[in-house]
Amino acid sequence: MAENNTIFGMILRGEIPSTRVWEDEHCIAFRDINAAAPTHVLVIPRDHIPTLNDITEDQKPLIGHLVWVAAQVARQEGIADDGYRLVVNCNDRGGQTVYHLHMHVLGGRDLSWPPG
Repeated sequence: MAENNTIFGMILRGEIPSTRVWEDEHCIAFRDINAAAPTHVLVIPRDHIPTLNDITEDQKPLIGHLVWVAAQVARQEGIADDGYRLVVNCNDRGGQTVYHLHMHVLGGRDLSWPPG
């Protein structure tokens, strides 16, 4: 697999600091420095998966783990009971700006619909 030169790759390698709120052998979760809500945490896999379209069948358990971690982060951050949003953007028109799969956990305020 090609080297992950995205900002998230640099965060995973410790080249760029982050405020981590979760870490395990499969993923990390850290606070977004450009927060769009009072709680805005990114959950990223340690494996470099550029987009949702690049997930392979053998990575299905990893994706389930990422969603589970997002729910744990919401509980840990105190937003689970009031409600939160989990967002995954895919490719340019979907709003993806970093090509390393990531989930946004957003909460702490009312979130409107539609989001875009």
